[in-house]
Amino acid sequence: MKKLLSLFLAVLLAFACVSVGFAAEDAYVITNPYAGVDWGAYSAYKTALHSHTNASDGTPTLKQSIGRHLEAGFDIVAVTDHGVLDESWESGPDSNVIKALLSALGRSEGELEYLGAQGTFDNGVGYTLRSAGDGDQFLAADNGRQILKVPYGTENNAVSVNAHINSWFRPYNNNTVSTYEEAARGIQKAGALGVINHPGEYTKARYELRTENAYNESNASYAYYINKYASLLAENSALIGIDMNSKGDNRTRFDRKLWDILLTRFAANGQNVYGICSSDAHQLGVIDTGFTLLLMPELTSAAARTALENGQFFGASHCLGNYDELLEIAAALEAFYGTSHPVYARVKQAADAMAQRIADVESGVLPADEDIGITYTTLDGEGYAAAATFPAVTGITVNDAENVISLQTENALLVRFISNGKAFAVKRADGAEIDLDDYAPLLGDYVRAEVFGEGGMLYTQAFLLNAEQNTGASDPVRGVYFNAGVLDFLLAVFKNWRDIISRFFAVKLGF
Repeated sequence: MKKLLSLFLAVLLAFACVSVGFAAEDAYVITNPYAGVDWGAYSAYKTALHSHTNASDGTPTLKQSIGRHLEAGFDIVAVTDHGVLDESWESGPDSNVIKALLSALGRSEGELEYLGAQGTFDNGVGYTLRSAGDGDQFLAADNGRQILKVPYGTENNAVSVNAHINSWFRPYNNNTVSTYEEAARGIQKAGALGVINHPGEYTKARYELRTENAYNESNASYAYYINKYASLLAENSALIGIDMNSKGDNRTRFDRKLWDILLTRFAANGQNVYGICSSDAHQLGVIDTGFTLLLMPELTSAAARTALENGQFFGASHCLGNYDELLEIAAALEAFYGTSHPVYARVKQAADAMAQRIADVESGVLPADEDIGITYTTLDGEGYAAAATFPAVTGITVNDAENVISLQTENALLVRFISNGKAFAVKRADGAEIDLDDYAPLLGDYVRAEVFGEGGMLYTQAFLLNAEQNTGASDPVRGVYFNAGVLDFLLAVFKNWRDIISRFFAVKLGF
């Protein structure tokens, strides 16, 4: 299988480097989500859109969490505790109900500790909280850095276990047992903005070992859940998309496949679906696993919201947990840079370890486990970035007349171009340009790019092809779909509730 895949990738790379002269039937009209970005004036702000403290089920206090985010170079932070609306970092919200519930289940630790008007972090850096004239709240550190607080962060459906939707910017908070649909409608009505969190948790795709089995549309369960997400996104414009790489990527390792399925459906209707990365950090060592880079002219919450609404951002992660993706990256690194390149060795080692773990589980040597336990990561054991650099996109050029998309990058090695869920071209990062005419038979209605470097992975949003022509052409919800609502919610979370009930009796009754 490895030899066949290597041969396929060799052909793919050759195809990427040589124009094969396909002629497109019509000129492409390319919708570039980054068209409004002034690359000379905008900055890429490192953003945490999903983080937790011990106000819900996290381990660190708010003060500890913000201190680590500052150390890790974050410019913007959303605190999104379960069922707790983040209104202030100075004194914190009243989260007694959620904290009491989670404490009863053994999931919340320690006393709450907020920041006060000023203070000092454990590493000795002092800080002051300040408010701008537009109402934005900032943490200003003595070392010259600052963090913008995203207003009204929360993770909705607090006790729904997996049907989680983060929201920000407007006060809305659903901390009851409820469905995706109820939370999505509430976010929409409140004028907030939201994203579907780690869908692999809800669909149970995280339990799969192989990409071909995850989100396989011939599977009735996956077909239902794909339609469910398509319906949620189609009916609620306040939802920008999905989280497709979070918390080390073990549980989300197949959610890029879901993202591509949704993109294929929505792009055929002239619409986009955005993908974010996050840490979903419940512990300090997880804070820098994944993040989002917002492209903004200034550091304000209004600019942050605009960037999220318009797709002017990149998903980014220090971690990659998908075996097939790593195998393709390793083959490309070998083809372009040779086996002596140090990054090739690390990627290949992670891919080989994953392959062995999968084989051991499938043969019965190891018990089945949704966490295969292997992830390519550029973080050290404490959760700090071990690589000196992280890949960046410093410019994007789209030439409609020539049907060309070009990416200008720094600290990158490879760029993989993807359409219809498949990498149709792999380029060296110093030559990341594609002429769509050369790949016409392989293209669907969108193209997106993944930029890989020593420090990790960066994901662009999708470039739509002929969006205006496609608008209204198809329904993203395919076939017969009836939302089962509470019924599918109960089925989806049965195992999780069983585990929580077991934990409750173990903690409270000493079993």
